[in-house]
Amino acid sequence: MKPINVGLIGVGTVGSGTFAVLRRNQEEIARRAGRGIVIKIIADLEVDKARKIAGDDTLITADANDVVTHPDVSIVIELIGGLTTAKELILKAIENGKHVVTANKALLASHGTEIFAAAQRKGVMVAFEAAVAGGIPIIKALREGLTANRIEWVAGIINGTSNFILSEMRNKGLDFDTALKQAQKLGYAEVDPAFDIEGIDAAHKITIMAAIAFGIPMQLDKAYTEGITKLTREDIHYAGELGYRIKLLGITKRTSKGIELRVHPTLIPSRRLIANVEGVMNAIVVKGDAVGHTLYYGAGAGAEPTASSVIADLVDVTRMHTADPKHRVPHLAFQPDLLSNIPILPMEEVETSYYLRLRAMDKTGVLADITRILAELNISIGAMVQKEPNEGEDKVDIIMLTHLTVERNINYAITKIEKLPAVMGNVTRIRLEELNSNHPIKNN
Repeated sequence: MKPINVGLIGVGTVGSGTFAVLRRNQEEIARRAGRGIVIKIIADLEVDKARKIAGDDTLITADANDVVTHPDVSIVIELIGGLTTAKELILKAIENGKHVVTANKALLASHGTEIFAAAQRKGVMVAFEAAVAGGIPIIKALREGLTANRIEWVAGIINGTSNFILSEMRNKGLDFDTALKQAQKLGYAEVDPAFDIEGIDAAHKITIMAAIAFGIPMQLDKAYTEGITKLTREDIHYAGELGYRIKLLGITKRTSKGIELRVHPTLIPSRRLIANVEGVMNAIVVKGDAVGHTLYYGAGAGAEPTASSVIADLVDVTRMHTADPKHRVPHLAFQPDLLSNIPILPMEEVETSYYLRLRAMDKTGVLADITRILAELNISIGAMVQKEPNEGEDKVDIIMLTHLTVERNINYAITKIEKLPAVMGNVTRIRLEELNSNHPIKNN
């Protein structure tokens, strides 16, 4: 069968990796796809760089419009990132009847609903396995492998930079700033690392996974996002003493009130497999009603791991290229006219457990005042540790783990506790998830 022609926009880290893997494994890929896959044209502003990567057999242009309008191109790979230009190019490719493969998580989380609707109208596919967790095939697992299941929740370490920083803080006792500088030195963090350390990158990814898991539109603006910049090595140490590790998790859950969609630092029991994922690796746990818990682990970034997902999408699109659009797997796993309008819960309505740390005067009655405030708001304490004061000091650290409670109540409690005369400074609050059922810590 005649090879299918592909246009590639962007030969940065992932683009060059995609070209290299496709060329290296072309025979194996053709056997899987049923026909050859050939990159016909590449667009990149750095024309000389693109020529050096692709050689003389591929058309090179500085204008991406040449790719999305090329008459011989059936599939366009978009790997330039960003929102404005990438969106324009993808919509133009769709309008020209071309299938699209993209790794652009920010674009899909923000404008995926519009893009998928355009693709539906034109009868073309938009594939995006590489947009979440690099080389881990989590999108395919959610869209196809787990299609028999009613997905209950998804929770994942989906940002390698943040996971590396937290691993360094725990393993080496570093403070946040020192661990961040180490990540930047090794090339794991950008000069401006905000997208990673503030949880924005993870929010893009969990928004996409929530849409596929529950059949809802992309709703990035409703995702609660909290990064790791305020974490201290003291909290990581105390969590360890209590049998937990702190990870930045993207979490989405189906509840009776709506869908939870959140990113934040989270205590996880040390015995959980996901708690032991270190460095820049990613891992995602999916809980389905039929299959139970499944764990997906691997490289969440990098040239060839991400290229692995890009090319898997290429193969899928190639296989389904001539299929009736009605017989293809829907973009968000559910038929587009059957997406749900289940609401996204505001963070204050989310139920989970909590780690609380505060510093207070070491005197009679302080604990009674604190526990009374918690009891008034129906917050039950699961565990509590009061550290011994340092020599010559009259202040102590108090650490508490709560049972399941509503975030609104914990916010009220923290406000009241901070007003107690014997409490010094702010209360540190970190959410806690057991990841072994629908609910975290339960009351006995």
